[in-house]
Formats: sequence, structure tokens, C-alpha cells
Amino acid sequence: MTRLPIGADAALVVIDVQEGFDEPWWGPRDNPDCDEHVAALVGAFAASGRPLVYVQHSSLSPESPLFPGQPGHALKDYLEGFEPALLVTKQVNSAFHGSPDLDAWLRGEGIGEIVVCGITINHCCETTARVGGNLGYAVTFVLDATHTFDRTGPDGTTMSAAELARATATSLHGEFATVLSTAEVLDALAGGLPA
Repeated sequence: MTRLPIGADAALVVIDVQEGFDEPWWGPRDNPDCDEHVAALVGAFAASGRPLVYVQHSSLSPESPLFPGQPGHALKDYLEGFEPALLVTKQVNSAFHGSPDLDAWLRGEGIGEIVVCGITINHCCETTARVGGNLGYAVTFVLDATHTFDRTGPDGTTMSAAELARATATSLHGEFATVLSTAEVLDALAGGLPA
């Protein structure tokens, strides 16, 4: 495996890793290994001294498992052992449109690189990667540390979660982000290569 540099100041942006996404309300999903991969990334970034950013979605819909006050709004337990440098709360897809202001915080900390993981691939993770790329950040998108759910389009055709993941990877790679696996990112961190 070729080692790829992850900058010493790269921030891991962990998007919407919340209990509510385990509920059947969402439908069939892909990537049952997502939590294991996110946990590995969080541990490795924390051990390397790189900053962690947690993003928490606060739905405006009382029916949503992600509505504040619902059990599903809580971040998953395995994140609790690691203190984030920043916790962003949002009500839309992009982590850059939450509070506090992620872009302002990253720039204030001198961070020009983000590594994106979390839930869901084709909504909040993809939107954050696109906006981050447009804002000039070097973005790494860790595909196997994300997951999504099957989705039916306006013509009635259902795309599986795996198909949506492939579509996101194809759309992002080389345009808005570099798409890598968890193993590739962990290898890059272990190599300690400078940006």
C-alpha cells in the first residue's frame, strides 16, 4: 500500500455519528463496519495529537430520531472517550453551516486539511466534503468510514446504499476530495509523513 500524507494539522471531522441512525426508521443500509472504522480513525487521530471535530445534527422535525431530546440525538458512546477540539451543531447537511462556525474555527487554528467520516455518505458527509473543497480545504473522504441508506428517486427507482456510496465516491474523487479507505488513512498516519 502506498503511503499518503495526512498533514500534521489535519482535522478529523466526524459527522452525525448519532444513536438515531441505528433505528429501522431509515431503511436498509450499507457498510456494517462503519462504526468500527470511525472508532479506529478517532483513536488514531487522537493518539497523533491531531484535532477531532464532532458534528451533531439537530433535526427540526419532532418525528426524526435526531430531534433534540430524543435518545437518537445522542452521539454514539464510543466517541465519549475522546474530547473533541470542537463540537458543531447543525440543522442542515453541511457541517460548515452549523454553530459554531467550522470554517472560522479551522482558519483560526491554521488548519487547511480535513478528513471526513460519519453518516450519511450522500447527504451530510458528501455535502461537507463539497463545501470544504469549495472553500479551499484539502479534503480526504474516508469512504468505508461512512454509511448510508437505500433511497428511492422521483422516477420510483430505488438505488441501494452501496450504489449511492459508489456514486458519491465517483463524484467527489479528484474534484472535491481524495477518496481513501480507513486502512489507507491509518497507514498514512502511521507513516508520519509531512503534508
